[in-house]
Amino acid sequence: MSIIRRALGAAALALCATLALAQDAVLKPFVLASAGPGDLAQKLEATKAALTKAGFTVAGSYSPYPGAAVIGVTDDELRSNAAKSEHSGFGAAMRVALTKVGDQIQVSYTNPLYLANAYRMAGDLKDTAAKLQTALGKVEEFGAKGLTSAKLRQYHYMFGMEYFNEPNTLASYASYEGALKAVEAGLAAGKYGVTKVYRIDIAGKKETLFGVAMKGEGDNKYMDDKYIMSEIDFKDVKSTAHLPYDILVSGNKVYALYARFRIAISFPDLSMMGANSFMNIMKAPEAMRAALALTVGGKEDAR
Repeated sequence: MSIIRRALGAAALALCATLALAQDAVLKPFVLASAGPGDLAQKLEATKAALTKAGFTVAGSYSPYPGAAVIGVTDDELRSNAAKSEHSGFGAAMRVALTKVGDQIQVSYTNPLYLANAYRMAGDLKDTAAKLQTALGKVEEFGAKGLTSAKLRQYHYMFGMEYFNEPNTLASYASYEGALKAVEAGLAAGKYGVTKVYRIDIAGKKETLFGVAMKGEGDNKYMDDKYIMSEIDFKDVKSTAHLPYDILVSGNKVYALYARFRIAISFPDLSMMGANSFMNIMKAPEAMRAALALTVGGKEDAR
């Protein structure tokens, strides 16, 4: 009997150790699917075809700057989870990027397991992660030393900076339909340098996610996709799938994740000061917030 008890005890300890390791496993923001020679335009079309074949809906795509393209995709698991908790609509899309680096094209995508926790979603998005790996491949996860799921669900970059559940309220309207109309009109006009890349409606809930391109010059450069990425995306494997930024219409309100969270969750290891640091884009969060607010019909100082 003592032998049996010892065996059961050992098994229990092994199980506890396995669970502890699973809980402490670190997640990284991006997945490198492949890297190799090729033509960017042809590779973009082939990537879209592979995603569609795997069961994804391609919501839209754009080129934020020369040598880069980003595709927004969704599937049933993403849309279902997006409807289950507050502001989880920000996770209704995964982003797939193609980046020309030297003579190689890097194909990468946002890590569903990472964003499921960062955006406090109800499910872990394992099926979506498996589908992306099947469609595009997986060489490695990258973009940070890594964070545990527990830390991701309570993430903020540092004291005084925003959490996921503290987005900017850009504008309010009398109804969901009125909010959607205003956002669509503002993005179509592009008056403030913000235009639509894709739109994903979340079934069963009055909620819609927009992926948006941001382009600015001169005094408005601090909200520009290319400018921001030129300062912070400096490593050999590119984090282009950080783009595009997001606007969420939920009920009668229009939200955006504050840039001090939205940028930091993609670049959690970025230093506060020095070369290629947050200090270099210090003006970006407010510039982005103002441009997004004005685009959707809100006030420049909307919070």
